[in-house]
Amino acid sequence: MNALSFFMAIGPWQIAIIVMVVLLLFGGKKIPELMRGLGSGIKEFKDASREDDKLDEKKD
Repeated sequence: MNALSFFMAIGPWQIAIIVMVVLLLFGGKKIPELMRGLGSGIKEFKDASREDDKLDEKKD
């Protein structure tokens, strides 16, 4: 089972259950903070990978 077929197997009920569990665990006020932190982490990762690509191009 590859990753694509795994995500295709997740239906709307499973997504709703996951959202409810996240709401119960973290509360409504913490979720925007968590998403903001996740977004900034992804942005930093992309920036770092771009810098690494630029360094590789300069070496060639």
